Amino acid sequence: AIMISSQPGAIEGPEDRIRDYELGLPEGYRIYWTGGFTDPTITGIAAQDRRGLLFGVGHYLRMLLITKQTYVYLTNSIFEEVQTAPAYPIRGHQLGFRYRANSWDYWSLDQFDQYIRELTFFGVNSIENIPFQDERTSDLMKLTRDEANVGMSRICEKYGLDYWIWTPAEFHLTDKEQRAELLAKHEALFKACPVMTGVMFPGGDPGENPPDLVLPYLEDLAAILRKHHPDGKVWLSLQWFNDEQQEEVYAYIENESPEWLGGLVAGPSSPPIQEVRNRLSDTYQFRLYPDITHNKLCQFPVPWWDQAFALTLGREAINPRPVQYAEIANRVLPYSDGFISYSDGVHDDVNKVVWSARSWDPEMPVEEILDQYCRVFFQAKATTPLLALENNWHGPVALNAGIELTLDAWQELEAAHPELNTNWRWQMNLLRAYFDCWTRRRASFELEAERDAMERLRIVEDKDAEVAISSAVSRLDSKLHDADGLVDRIHALCDALYESIQLQTSIPKHGASGAERGAFLDFIDLPLNNKWWLENEFEKVRAMDSEEEKVARLLTIANWETPGPGSFYDDIGNVAQSPRVIKGVSNSLERHPGPTHWWMDNGRSRARLSHQVSMDWPEAVVYDGVDRDADYVIRTTGYGKGLLRVDGERVEPYLDGIELGEFKEFHVPKAAQADRKLIITWDTPTDESHLNWRQQSRVCEIWLLKQ
Repeated sequence: AIMISSQPGAIEGPEDRIRDYELGLPEGYRIYWTGGFTDPTITGIAAQDRRGLLFGVGHYLRMLLITKQTYVYLTNSIFEEVQTAPAYPIRGHQLGFRYRANSWDYWSLDQFDQYIRELTFFGVNSIENIPFQDERTSDLMKLTRDEANVGMSRICEKYGLDYWIWTPAEFHLTDKEQRAELLAKHEALFKACPVMTGVMFPGGDPGENPPDLVLPYLEDLAAILRKHHPDGKVWLSLQWFNDEQQEEVYAYIENESPEWLGGLVAGPSSPPIQEVRNRLSDTYQFRLYPDITHNKLCQFPVPWWDQAFALTLGREAINPRPVQYAEIANRVLPYSDGFISYSDGVHDDVNKVVWSARSWDPEMPVEEILDQYCRVFFQAKATTPLLALENNWHGPVALNAGIELTLDAWQELEAAHPELNTNWRWQMNLLRAYFDCWTRRRASFELEAERDAMERLRIVEDKDAEVAISSAVSRLDSKLHDADGLVDRIHALCDALYESIQLQTSIPKHGASGAERGAFLDFIDLPLNNKWWLENEFEKVRAMDSEEEKVARLLTIANWETPGPGSFYDDIGNVAQSPRVIKGVSNSLERHPGPTHWWMDNGRSRARLSHQVSMDWPEAVVYDGVDRDADYVIRTTGYGKGLLRVDGERVEPYLDGIELGEFKEFHVPKAAQADRKLIITWDTPTDESHLNWRQQSRVCEIWLLKQ
């Protein structure tokens, strides 16, 4: 039996076995058990408020074990009384209903209801929608924007949750007509929604309005909000505001003390969170907007991700990263009053739970979070295999033999739990295990094929260019045989996920909104070596006038990564091929340079792979044991400027290519070789702040060439 009460002191039970409850903390609850292992048991769940009861029941469900014979057991930990309250008052996730999303743009309100309810199991009290941005639609959408916008508010009302919206201004706020139109759209939504807690306005990404236009607009917006929801607040993120604009916002808050302002928000490209919290008056709250949904080109990229995954899984794939996000959450949450994450689909479901659990209890072990996740959603022991999926993304893919073991573990679970074959959370993790393994096998095969092809190119010194090219192409065209049927299983799981949760892993098959938005199935056969770049280079060689030119260029290509005895090559952003690059792993507060995996030609760039990943800039590249009597040249590729230093001394290039793939070359000062060690660093250009970050300088490769 379960007895539930929100009346403190009013719970009574047989022979007073259910005790009175008095906690007094908002959203807190107490769970207790009476009886013995062999006696009829009564579980009491008590709280001060409605939300506390909701979260208490969620906690209880996380403790249950249900057998295949439908018997229900309590885990041992439930026999110890639970008394708990959340560490942070704001705990939520953005479920933005828009075409760009990779799953819930095709959902019904019943699906939203269930997903929101399941998030509350882990203490979520806030849901944020995107009601206006991205006006595209699809015939596959079950809801109109208005139906979804109001329907989600009603779901939040049903469960007693806070309902937020994220509403940028993607036009210049001097346009009076568009300004009035956007305010009118807000008012219609406010009037229709039973709950409206907060309106978050991003200063940028998207939007390029300065504070002197944003702040008066938000004042007008807040007046409309309070007319329909007197307790509602407007929030502002400082994303993309420069230093002067940030100071303008701080001065406004300090001088005006606006009552309508709920607080500030920190998201990607915001000022450092310590700085914002220290500048913001304690009168106002400070909310985080962490990006938990993307893998690259984002706030928290996968540290030193192998390029094979970056090319195929891309920016928005199924991405359980429990250990990393638990660490990040614990570092950033203490500066804040909580968070509402940025999420564009269900693929980050594990990350949502980790952030939710750590914002309730920062000391909760990751293993226990995952144990509870598996109990409530799988009733299967899958914690270790879940952790293994994160480990699949550690280090060079070709050297990570654990990827094969991860698939073995998930296949064993798959065979043991056929009842879960329609469970979408289960399907997602299975899919990742299969996809990772296929990618590893293919990467190993194709990298070996490229090495063999380069060996075949080197015979050009003894034979003509066309013979060498044909031999290399033949090897590059070889394909890995899928003896275990991994590809068929990947396709089947992608189709099953589309049926179960409308996860759109392909544009032609599932109607994904774009290649970068989770459509990783469309990249399952993308070359993981330089095949496409080599094909282009071979055509250029064939067009050359003389055999001598052809031979010289083919030898340059063949020896690109093998410059010879006493010389060294580093593909700077490639975790498998950058042994001399000093690597630091960034966390949320301390930034270390990491690779940027670029999105070029809609994910199908024919550029050399080493030019599709860069750094701006490495902490250092270190060469130990150099010959102090030799002459050395440093060669780099990248884009734009290369302000290079050798042992702290700036050196100027005598060859200064600025386009992607062109060489820069520098003489190494003889004095720097005296200690047999060279430390190469870069200065960040100071005159590029006006450029979009995609146009700013960067470095891709470096050679130390012994002359």
